[in-house]
Amino acid sequence: MNIHLRSGVAIPLIIFMGGAGSAVHAQDGAVNESASVGLEEVVVTARKREESLQQVPASVAALTNSQIQRADLSNIESISTKMPQLVIGRAASGSGAQIVLRGIGSSYTSTGIEQSVATVVDGVYYGQGRVINEAFLDLNRVELIKGPQALFYGKNATAGVLSLATADPTDSSLFIARVGYEFGNHQVVGDFIGSTPITDTLGIRVAVRASDASGGLFTNRAGNAAYTSTDIRTGRVTSFVGTPADRHPGGQQLVGRVTLQWKPTDALTATMKASATRDNQDNPAANFVTFYCPLGRAQNNPTLTCGERFDINYHNLPSQIAQTIPGLGDGQLFSHYRSTSVSGTVNYDTDKMTVTSVTNYQTMRNANVFDAAFAGNPTSALFAPARTRWHAFSSEARVLTHLDSPINFLVGGYYQRTRLGYREYVLVNALSLSEDSLAPPQYRYLTRTKSSSTAGETYSAYGQAIVKPTEDIELTAGVRYTRETKDNLYLQPYVPANQQANFPQGRLIALDQTFKNWSPEFTIRWRPTTAITAYAAYKTGFKAGGFSNNTVQTRTTTAADVSFGNEKAKGVEAGLKTMWLDNSLRLNATVFNYKYNGLQVDYFNSALFVFVTNNVGSARSQGVELEGEWAPEAAPGLVLRASTVYNHARYDRFIGPCFTGQTPAEGCSIVGAGGLLFQDQSGKSLLNAPKWTTTLSSAYDMRLPNDYKLALSAEGRFVSKYFVSTTNNPHSIQSSYFDLGGEITLRTPDDRWELALIGRNLTNNFVLTGAFEIGLTGARTGTATGLPSDLVGLVAAPRTVQARLTYRFPG
Repeated sequence: MNIHLRSGVAIPLIIFMGGAGSAVHAQDGAVNESASVGLEEVVVTARKREESLQQVPASVAALTNSQIQRADLSNIESISTKMPQLVIGRAASGSGAQIVLRGIGSSYTSTGIEQSVATVVDGVYYGQGRVINEAFLDLNRVELIKGPQALFYGKNATAGVLSLATADPTDSSLFIARVGYEFGNHQVVGDFIGSTPITDTLGIRVAVRASDASGGLFTNRAGNAAYTSTDIRTGRVTSFVGTPADRHPGGQQLVGRVTLQWKPTDALTATMKASATRDNQDNPAANFVTFYCPLGRAQNNPTLTCGERFDINYHNLPSQIAQTIPGLGDGQLFSHYRSTSVSGTVNYDTDKMTVTSVTNYQTMRNANVFDAAFAGNPTSALFAPARTRWHAFSSEARVLTHLDSPINFLVGGYYQRTRLGYREYVLVNALSLSEDSLAPPQYRYLTRTKSSSTAGETYSAYGQAIVKPTEDIELTAGVRYTRETKDNLYLQPYVPANQQANFPQGRLIALDQTFKNWSPEFTIRWRPTTAITAYAAYKTGFKAGGFSNNTVQTRTTTAADVSFGNEKAKGVEAGLKTMWLDNSLRLNATVFNYKYNGLQVDYFNSALFVFVTNNVGSARSQGVELEGEWAPEAAPGLVLRASTVYNHARYDRFIGPCFTGQTPAEGCSIVGAGGLLFQDQSGKSLLNAPKWTTTLSSAYDMRLPNDYKLALSAEGRFVSKYFVSTTNNPHSIQSSYFDLGGEITLRTPDDRWELALIGRNLTNNFVLTGAFEIGLTGARTGTATGLPSDLVGLVAAPRTVQARLTYRFPG
């Protein structure tokens, strides 16, 4: 076993490594009032109804409010550190993120791809990868539901669902103020949470977070750069200076949520949640590191040595150029993210049935500019200012019966209307920036502009029969029907005159798509005792095809070239969940085997300098998950956890593109239409799919003298090597590594004051979550003398340590 460590290995917070956990959890994340024996019963809603985690017939990982608050899990990146097999990569372009579970996920590079792991917040589906920019503070529960989940969650849940539930108003007044400081990024974070009844039937909860980071986790090594532009009309050459970008990632964030909950009767609950996020970052590509160069130094910048270091090389766009392009200001790199969401949930619960309605409207706007040359060399300058807009309206209604009968039913319907708009300004050159002095001022220095939109509409109906022939056995059978349409438009409003022979200006590509799908699901659950649950299930999933909104159009491009088809999943899983030693020991096991047809994969076409989405013939994810949790009676307040996952995620059948510089001996030997070169990737590993992931965990709550309370928790995780590129480039392998994190919390006897220390990636590992080729590097693909491209990787954050002080106001 190859343990891959970096410099700066930290000392474990406690001897036994592990994740946050405790025997008893309070809603505001407080340390236990007193140590207790036995494991808490955790309630989840994986099947759109409240059930015990140990009884639900599905593979679900859950985090309670106490675990979330103790580790400050307020975004999906931090949540992934507590969820084995969930790999999340933050990105600058495209959808903004790639989320992978059990080796199944979607690359970030296409704006038109929706994630295979659906993110659901308070019952509402968030359809864009830029949900990674949201700060989900004041969470009450997190569930990771693994495997296809079409029946309960609809489309775009072929790999699983990350379900987040925010906290609701409390029956009594609760006011919490927090301030935190992260030492590496010099980030100050302030939170306020207030909850109080307004009347006997109406309550309100407010949560606000403001943060400011003035430092940086990645160090920019670039110096001043001399840029030149050549006027294509006159040949005149103009010089500019690109200043170094700041240390990254710095920035500010302001997030707020207001929740109103009305309970006029015991049966009726109406909840309204309104939230908004304002996120400004210095550089959306702050975590993009040039980590591999076959020549030892970057091919487009011989002064740059590549390596697995937290160093970047970025320049600002010269201000004289930036000022000609609307919205770019002085050329400083930036990312501006804005979102709003308003949702209403009505729940009517009687002895005979539960009726639920969830309606939501959400908006998202994102604008950014980043230096996409990645190597700090102006001779290969590439800037890609982009603006993305997203609007979505959705409404779902369902009825669940709980009759005194062996047969009950769940029936529901779902409607969603969306609109995605995308606009990109591209400045790219091989030797110098082009300039067209006769073009409108906003186009003078541009290589091209792109404009696209997708209007989507989804209708869905689903139903499930729940049959209990005996008290011990439950049989369920259900199906969801989905009909989705997408109306797509794409054009290049501006292309310089000297490039229009190959890249048309103003030519509209229009494509209307319709997708239909039936997704059945069957489950059998057997509970011979209250301590044992065994189940087997057949599940399916569906993700609609789509359109490459940020593609490049040539003279020969057709609508078929920039569209892709459905992604479908089907397979089986079986599990055994057991409790022992008077509910103090939990032992669970799951086996799964899922086949994916048409898996949507995005890859880089170096000839067009663009990412293209294709469908894989077939792929498979299969494996075993084992987990245990123990609260020893002899040590009240101590919880120990362990889990290990074996996952064999491979392409079954896939003829994919060669990576740049790939030789025939390395498999680049298939010649396709137009002389394009391909490789047979059948049997090769999927993206972000480690074979082994093992986690050890512990948490210990204790009382100190004078009734002070101390909580210790730590987490150690071993991850085996895995590929981080869709082309299985042998240079894009993340080595196996061991990661350590943990928390220490000290609380006063009156529970008003709390001081915490939170550490992540204390071993300071350089962890890749994705990789792609740098354009204009590499050569001679398909020949014996092929030269690979330099590689840029999406890198997870290095070591972070946060100190946090909390004050709970007396109620």
